[in-house]
Amino acid sequence: MSVVSLLDLGCEKNILSHQEDIHPVVVYDDPSDQRSLSLDDISSADDSPNETCLSLELTNEVVPYIGQRFTSHDSAYEFYSEFAKRCGFSIRRHRTEGKDGVGKGLTRRYFVCHRAGNTPVKVANENKPQRNRKSSRCGCQAYLRINKTTELGISEWRVTGFVDHHNHDLLEPNQVRFLPAYRNISENDKSRIFMYAKTGISVQQMMKLLELEKCVEPGFLPFTEKDVRNLIQSFRKLDPEEDSIDLLKMCSNIKEKDHNFRFEYTLDLNNNLENIAWSYASSVEAYGMFGDAVVFDTTHRLTAFDMPLGIWIGINNYGMPCFFSCVLLREENLRSLSWALKVFLGFMNGKAPHTILTDQNMCLKEAVTAEMPTTKHALCIWLIVAKFPSWFNSVLGERYNEWKEEFYRLYNLESIDEFELGWRDMIYSFGLPSNKHIANLFALRSLWAVSYLRSHFMAGLTTTGQSKSINAFIQRFLSAQTRLAHFVEQVAVAVDFKDQAGEQRTMQQNLQNINLKTGAPMEAHAASVLTPFAFIKLQEQLVLAAHYASFQMEDGFLVRHHTKLQGGRKVYWDLQLGIISCSCDQFEFSGILCRHALRVLSTGNCFQIPERYLPQRWRRFNSSALKPQSTLTDHGEKVKRLQSMVSTLVSESSKSKERLDLATEQVSVLLSQIKDQPISTSFVSRGATVHRCF
Repeated sequence: MSVVSLLDLGCEKNILSHQEDIHPVVVYDDPSDQRSLSLDDISSADDSPNETCLSLELTNEVVPYIGQRFTSHDSAYEFYSEFAKRCGFSIRRHRTEGKDGVGKGLTRRYFVCHRAGNTPVKVANENKPQRNRKSSRCGCQAYLRINKTTELGISEWRVTGFVDHHNHDLLEPNQVRFLPAYRNISENDKSRIFMYAKTGISVQQMMKLLELEKCVEPGFLPFTEKDVRNLIQSFRKLDPEEDSIDLLKMCSNIKEKDHNFRFEYTLDLNNNLENIAWSYASSVEAYGMFGDAVVFDTTHRLTAFDMPLGIWIGINNYGMPCFFSCVLLREENLRSLSWALKVFLGFMNGKAPHTILTDQNMCLKEAVTAEMPTTKHALCIWLIVAKFPSWFNSVLGERYNEWKEEFYRLYNLESIDEFELGWRDMIYSFGLPSNKHIANLFALRSLWAVSYLRSHFMAGLTTTGQSKSINAFIQRFLSAQTRLAHFVEQVAVAVDFKDQAGEQRTMQQNLQNINLKTGAPMEAHAASVLTPFAFIKLQEQLVLAAHYASFQMEDGFLVRHHTKLQGGRKVYWDLQLGIISCSCDQFEFSGILCRHALRVLSTGNCFQIPERYLPQRWRRFNSSALKPQSTLTDHGEKVKRLQSMVSTLVSESSKSKERLDLATEQVSVLLSQIKDQPISTSFVSRGATVHRCF
């Protein structure tokens, strides 16, 4: 907005006669008021507006002018504030003076632009952390001065000085409302927000409800989400110690009712709650089946308590999120994260996951290495992708979406060589060779790129599509932030095993009429064993297998697409041992056989998929399968370990003819010894199944 002209706004003629310059200047009607005003002095005791509700005086004037009268200095302040809001700035009280500067009450006031003066340089204090916030003050000279006069015993305030020239840009109407002076939460709105907070709804939902109640357009409330979050934070600062006590009482009460409920906590030197973690009996049981690959998401925060929140989540046999554990930390440092990992392992009876996916956090990486040395650590791709807009949007501009598509293509490549060559071409094509984020991503490529992770089981957690279902699951309880005890209750509802079982049944019903696409006996066999989620994944590979040709070699099979004359994947198949493996590592990565292996099985006239390649974690079973049964659980664990060892054996043996010959000889001897061992009839009668491959 340009400088306001008194001529254009129709002020009194005796004032206009003095305003021949296009920039308004200070005009005095009292020579005694002609004194310089230094706005660099910001040490006034009254430097911010009082929180007083005022009524705007009835007047036809829209611009302050010399000689304008007000019944009180508050009326003058409100008039000038309304004028400032229309023009694109805000004001504050700057200086108050008594008569002749000493006593006799208040006789003069200055109101200045919010950007007046200059922020003094703070003296550095090594013992106190400094908040390096950028100041908005730039020495603006715009101001309004009023003097108090008394005539016939009646006091009034008169404008004796006015400058409307600013040395900074003024804001547009849709921007000026975000200045702190114009953001205000009324007492009624505070009451509504406090009530909403008790119900556990999110701040975004609160804003939408208030917009509907007030019939205002989205984003036009007189306050922002940040103001609401700060208000909720102030609620929690009333007595945080009492809230911590309530949380521990809540956990103790749950423990009394359910002895399988588990929780651990630590106290600081002042005996205040520092960290707390908990898990439910159903979660521990689910972990026994689906704890091979887990996500430890530490990117969320309970804003009402300013505490980092860590959530352990996995994927069940229906491809749905399942909750394992939850942890609240005072600080997200190496000590607290190591404690969280130790406690989690304790909850899960010492069983570490095969794979853990986390955010890009160096403290967490170090903690996982120390506490879970046998676990493969990887980075969650969707947590990385979530940062892309802030990293690359401004750098790439219109090419951002094109670059993102190329990134996903490289991310999903199977070959490490193809990935690295493609990455090099990509950074030069998009002009990113010196970008620090690109350099950091490439340095960590072995922790997130699929081509580097294919020999480790990921349960489908590397797909960005899983992020939506996991985030939706987390949002069930993430918004309950009024009291910590309420938060634990909300988590309990969200992870209720009956609810999850109901969702599984619904998903199964929606997919029960799956169409068989190939007509192959292997497809029908898999459909009868696997859950709909897993079967669809396998069916995709069966359909693709028809497009591949297999060639028998001396030490296995070479499988490649029928349009290709070179390359392909090497498949090893031992019919006697019932073992098949592929160099693409698809089964090791997802638990689903690849199109290359399926093509070889089909060529070898196999009509059923070997049992070991229909993993238990992807099979259909009823809820009773999750009930603790020590014998079956021990048996299942041993079978899983053996399968893992066999997979590693095949992978290592296929690397050379010498290794393969040695492994075949030794395994043949071992298999003959195993077949000679008797099978316990009592064990079979309890329902254990002996898996045999053909």
